[in-house]
Amino acid sequence: MNGCGASLQRSIDRLVAANGSFALYRLPWTEEPVMVWQTEGDPLPFASACELNGRRGFVLMPFHVTDAHPAVLIRPDEVATGWEAIEGCMERRRLLEDVSIAEKQDCEKLSCEILAQEECAYRRAFGDFIAPLRQGVFRKLVLSRCTQQALPDGFSPTAAFVRACDSYPRMLITLCHTPGTGTWVGCSPEIILSGNREQWNTVALAGTMPIVGEKIPETWSDKNREEQAYVAAYIRRILQRGATDVEECGPYTARAGGLVHLKTEFRFCLPDASRLGDLLDALHPTPAVCGFPKREAYDFILGHEGYDRQYYSGVIGWLDPEGDTHLYVNLRCMRIGAHAATLYAGGGILSTSVVEAEWEETKEKLKTMRLALGDAGSRSHDIR
Repeated sequence: MNGCGASLQRSIDRLVAANGSFALYRLPWTEEPVMVWQTEGDPLPFASACELNGRRGFVLMPFHVTDAHPAVLIRPDEVATGWEAIEGCMERRRLLEDVSIAEKQDCEKLSCEILAQEECAYRRAFGDFIAPLRQGVFRKLVLSRCTQQALPDGFSPTAAFVRACDSYPRMLITLCHTPGTGTWVGCSPEIILSGNREQWNTVALAGTMPIVGEKIPETWSDKNREEQAYVAAYIRRILQRGATDVEECGPYTARAGGLVHLKTEFRFCLPDASRLGDLLDALHPTPAVCGFPKREAYDFILGHEGYDRQYYSGVIGWLDPEGDTHLYVNLRCMRIGAHAATLYAGGGILSTSVVEAEWEETKEKLKTMRLALGDAGSRSHDIR
């Protein structure tokens, strides 16, 4: 991605260090990034997506809202499109002045011992998840995990954003920071709600296979097809409540970095765009990141997954009921800490799932963020 020079990169990193509230995002198949910056005060907290009805701004919503991890709406005091406009915005707000940035320590990568401990913890959680699935209590559950990777000396969140933009043209790329949420970088292939005025769309994205040797796999297992069908059926029912002129396309194979997914697109009309929050509240979280039946699966995950997902598998993106809305599920993401990044990945578990295959799937998904961090061993598989 051309245009983000060293001076501008340092300026955006300073905004992170100064604990500013802003989001930088680039939509799929576009070149110009967009910056949304709240220059004064704290972002608006909200407990339910319904509270977003009629509002405009950048949304960051966790999988489960808590006091520690609030849902926030960044007010668009400044909106700039393209690196040149972003740089002008930074200069106008005098963010080119020096702000102290904490030094990052150069640490070794994740040790084999820690990785083994993480795999043991995942296997224990898998056992907790697979038992009720085989008993018929659930049809699908989503099991996720997190891992840490040390940040190199002089790490730049903005450089990670630019690297992700260059590597993954098909995805929404985000860099977001607020005092209440911390710093998040993500690459998401999954729309939860996008559109303009009356014309809207969402997707069912579930089922995963790695790309081997740049050959796109097309033969899907029954497990993957069943997993995708649960998500599509749920979205279909939600849209029947208030959407009109619903059109469905898929499922078909869709590429996302070094992986492919099964994808079904839904296009529809909404009679009242001011009620987008209500629809978002009904959709989130979809069975793609939760399970089925949804409410019971959601409660089970909170009680048995063994850690807090925070903003992983939440909602992220731009909301504007009078203009264009681009809201995605926050997948393939990481939280940037002082000396390390926490990376997240997960996958759908059915009664027929095998722990070894599910563990390998999470490892493949983690490669997306490892590449954004500059890990040469996680090369990009995406193409333009």
